[in-house]
Amino acid sequence: MSEQLTQEQQVEQQEFEKTRAEWVRKQFQKANEYLASKGIVPDNVSVKESRYLPPYMAIWKLNTKQKQSYWVISGDLPTDHLAITAAENAREAVRSFSLQWQMKAQQIINAGIDDKTKHDFAQLLINRAEALYSMFEDEQLWQAEPV
Repeated sequence: MSEQLTQEQQVEQQEFEKTRAEWVRKQFQKANEYLASKGIVPDNVSVKESRYLPPYMAIWKLNTKQKQSYWVISGDLPTDHLAITAAENAREAVRSFSLQWQMKAQQIINAGIDDKTKHDFAQLLINRAEALYSMFEDEQLWQAEPV
């Protein structure tokens, strides 16, 4: 019986890894498509400097053919990008996105929210900014080697 349980655990682990790898692949595609929509053509990713926290967030360091680099965030939040000069590493990029989104939400609020879409987007930015900042502050998330 214990051998059968071990096999079941192995199958569960394999399914988990397969699901995780698929999520990472989709987020990588999403990040690349996002940059392309902004007229920025990605060339490669710095895997060592990128981080993933499925199913919430992926932070990518993407390099372009023009020898420029960007931090791109994707996941269960708005996809967005920053110039590489905005943050020295993935953790700092997460903080930068958090602060940037808080400011964007405040600008939307200050401009006067006249429809539900703007209100919902401002709330989404606030919620995701707070979650990102919590991730930034969580030492355990940043102790592990990049995956």
